[in-house]
Amino acid sequence: MKHAILFAMAFFLSIGIHAQKNGELWLDTSGKHINAHGGNIIKYGDKYYWYGENRPYRGFTTEVGVEVYSSTNLQDWKDEGVALSVSETPGHDIERGCIMERPKVVYNPKTQKFVMLFHLELKGRGYDAARVAFAESDSPVGPFRFIRSTRINADKWPFDFTKKQIKAAQKTDASKWKEWWTPAWRAETEKGMYLWRDMAGGQMSRDMTVYIDTDGKAYHITSSQENLTLLVSELTDDFLDFTGKYNMVAPGGQNEAPCIFKHDGNYWLICSGCTGWAPNEARMFVSKSIWGPWKSLPSPFEGTSNYQNFTAKKTFGAQGTYIFNERTDGTGRFIFMADIWNPQHLSQSLHLWLPIDYKADGTPVIRWVDNPEVKAGL
Repeated sequence: MKHAILFAMAFFLSIGIHAQKNGELWLDTSGKHINAHGGNIIKYGDKYYWYGENRPYRGFTTEVGVEVYSSTNLQDWKDEGVALSVSETPGHDIERGCIMERPKVVYNPKTQKFVMLFHLELKGRGYDAARVAFAESDSPVGPFRFIRSTRINADKWPFDFTKKQIKAAQKTDASKWKEWWTPAWRAETEKGMYLWRDMAGGQMSRDMTVYIDTDGKAYHITSSQENLTLLVSELTDDFLDFTGKYNMVAPGGQNEAPCIFKHDGNYWLICSGCTGWAPNEARMFVSKSIWGPWKSLPSPFEGTSNYQNFTAKKTFGAQGTYIFNERTDGTGRFIFMADIWNPQHLSQSLHLWLPIDYKADGTPVIRWVDNPEVKAGL
């Protein structure tokens, strides 16, 4: 009987995602919950690599770094260890105790390097640094070499700002607004009040993603201006800096956790609202160009989940992190990756993968499934 139980347990662990239902802990090949949050998945060679925040059981500062897992089938995930470790050097940008969030890794075919970008907050400063950080590696599993962290697009206006818009922004003054959320405050925000406030030092960058377009161009999409406005910024060819070309999306709209994909000639951007660790209703935008204009649409989520009966109004209790295609040739389904946050024990936050379907008019729709049944491909 004892041997039968042990065999059953081993079989249970070996079948990977078939035993990893949405709303439950997801186990790696060693039987531990996958501790990779806010990250992304890439395919390189014959393996998929899943990067994410290694979160502590208690507390929320970064004590380890960015973890990486590998899989040949999108089902069974092997822990490959820490791709980028925190530094033990006092005063280092990624000193142990900093906050490293939303790591995104992309492969650059020109430099043949793996590039990681992530949201960084400096140790002991809460969320006021609001930087993007860069790291690089010759291998998908690392170790990644930390390069630098920075604010973005200093002394540069959005490329599509007119002279009239620039003059209007320059007349704003963020320091005089002690009361937020009034109609007058919102009007100033939409003019670019926080854009102008941060012009010299560079724009804030918090929740972020990286998107590689079909032409190979890379873009950094981030929540900026006190989490009020999204910025879309073009990256240089080596993915290690910004070209200076950027624009604003939904100024004053309070969008974070951006996730983006392209389908049938449309760019679809799915975001969350700003309610801390608590879930909220997702938002969606669509555009024919990465540069907009972006049209606001209702949440793509429909129905109720099998996890604590969270409804679409709460994005099934989750917050998005990335959207990937099952197949590298683009013929598979797009999968929406999200975290169901557990703020008391962040390492135990649950993973949620949901396939993206489409309505008759081509609009994306996301409904709950217990098992995403991802199908690895070319």
